[in-house]
Amino acid sequence: MTRPRPRLAAAAVTAAAAALVLTACSSSGSSASGDGQIGFVTAKGTNISTAAAGHRQDAPDIGGNTLEGAPAKLSDYRGKVVVVNVWGSWCGPCRSEADDLQRIWEKYQGQGVQFLGINTRDPEISNAVRFEQEKGVTFPSIYDPAGAQLLKFPKGSLNPQSIPTTLVIDRDGRLAARAVGGQTDDALETMLQPVLAEQQR
Repeated sequence: MTRPRPRLAAAAVTAAAAALVLTACSSSGSSASGDGQIGFVTAKGTNISTAAAGHRQDAPDIGGNTLEGAPAKLSDYRGKVVVVNVWGSWCGPCRSEADDLQRIWEKYQGQGVQFLGINTRDPEISNAVRFEQEKGVTFPSIYDPAGAQLLKFPKGSLNPQSIPTTLVIDRDGRLAARAVGGQTDDALETMLQPVLAEQQR
């Protein structure tokens, strides 16, 4: 008799998400798995990696319900530059960068830019909602407590490497930049502006 497999799949998701948390809340600029590959550039003295337009991989169509219960997915924003921030309410660097993220969101949201959070490893959604209220965050976040959406990013790409991680997705839905660890508004603009300046194919 064949045993049911759903538990195995769930266990795999949990284990992979737990591995991500092992590097969680690190604000260091340590190298990540994709940085040494052709087409990836890591600026010296920073933890920001970029991919030239001809070397970008498609971002997965992450999706789910937001903290407010509304459906959302990355492909809803095709044609815009999307800033994806992976965070948890329990994460110190996430709390530190929240004000900077909100400032940049307010500055660029009328310029063809969308911010989208992925809240992960928060077993109680109320913790994440309280975090947003306390920090004044107004852009939507997908609730992903088990990290299932994070596992959709292809290995060897500009995929999330720790919590927090911030990604910039170009207008064609491709992975253009990644910053590992907490970010300032200056660093966020350094990632965002070159992608925003590109023309849509």
